[in-house]
Amino acid sequence: MIDLNSTHDVNLKSWVDSANEDSTDFPIQNLPLGVFRANEKEQFRCGVGIGNFILDISKAADIGLLSGVGVEACKSSTLNSFMDLGPVDWSEFRANVSALLKLGGPQEEASSCLVSMQEAEMGLPASIGDFTDFYSSINHATNVGSMFRPDNPLLPNYKYVPIAYHGRTSSIRVSGEQTIRPKGQLKPPDAEVPEFGPCKRLDYETELGIFVGSSTKLGTSIDIGEVENHIFGLCILNDWSARDIQTWEYQPLGPFMAKNFSSIISPWVVTLEALAPFRTKVFERPDGDPMPLPYLNSSSHQDFGGIDINIEVAVSTEKMRASNLDPHVIGSPGFKDMYWTIFQMLTHHTSNGCSVNSGDLYGSGTVSGTTSDTYGSILEACKGGKEKIEFPSGETRTFLEDGDEVIMRAWCAGAGKARIGFGECRSIIMPAS
Repeated sequence: MIDLNSTHDVNLKSWVDSANEDSTDFPIQNLPLGVFRANEKEQFRCGVGIGNFILDISKAADIGLLSGVGVEACKSSTLNSFMDLGPVDWSEFRANVSALLKLGGPQEEASSCLVSMQEAEMGLPASIGDFTDFYSSINHATNVGSMFRPDNPLLPNYKYVPIAYHGRTSSIRVSGEQTIRPKGQLKPPDAEVPEFGPCKRLDYETELGIFVGSSTKLGTSIDIGEVENHIFGLCILNDWSARDIQTWEYQPLGPFMAKNFSSIISPWVVTLEALAPFRTKVFERPDGDPMPLPYLNSSSHQDFGGIDINIEVAVSTEKMRASNLDPHVIGSPGFKDMYWTIFQMLTHHTSNGCSVNSGDLYGSGTVSGTTSDTYGSILEACKGGKEKIEFPSGETRTFLEDGDEVIMRAWCAGAGKARIGFGECRSIIMPAS
């Protein structure tokens, strides 16, 4: 468990005024990292989010305001080298940036290193070598499983092993990029043979993405007590799903074409250290559920393995945007109720000796609750297409249509704690090509 330090002080203020606003995602207690450029002629470079601005790390280093191993690693177009350093260097970098940006810091010199977020273009935070998607919300697994196996929604292994599949990195894009409706084989229940065409049951999946920090060697595994040293930070992840393609193809090997056409992530990575004030007990398993096997459990993990993160998913149709209507919130699930934690996921991932590298990404799986206002997919919200969702514009949806924009947000908040936000993850659906 990461100890709280001066960078978490709720009373800490920044000379960047927008970082002190109650509604900001990026107060000085957050300091998320990402890559950006001020215009298309520039190379992407590393920056830190502060209020409505980005601190240009390279420029701050060039004028002598920042130095150290972490700063040198940030002189790159991706965060991979910085992610690979480990928690000691991550924490030192965070402390130095906090000191630079806090009220009373060198505002006159450092203000020249700020770039407006509104004017910047964000890129993928890292070169993502591998992507694994888990299935860690028992609520989502139960909600979906009940549609197909009402009497037995969960398969026997679910409560013993974190379920996952290996995804594809080539189709991971950053927030703001469009998602093209996929095509594939579709077989309606009343058809004798499948047909090929555009997906008709396009869905979002409300997830968090977790970036691996320090790399490991093939043949080694990460102990549950050491796994924090290998987790750099979290982002928002929309792992799109083509439900009708998935229904036809998923047996016997699971997700393939229904899942590899697009995944959208938010551009800012919120570090594990920034989330330390929101660590909490793990989800309390109901009586009768097995405890995790010893390699996935410890007393410290039981006390601090959960993270209290709020997530919200909303949809805006073309008609709504033309009428200046706010996006319609469909679900607001909580991350602290995940059956498997981010620490158990990575521990299990490496338990067979599988190596991981800095910048690898794994998804939590759809985060969902037990009530209609906490569902993390439209599949759950529309009961598999049986119920229509009504929008303020008078439109209805079961699954998503071309022109719909999906917007996800996430944040942590609590009494006596600074609000830590993740920004947005958004993408508009375009017609099949």
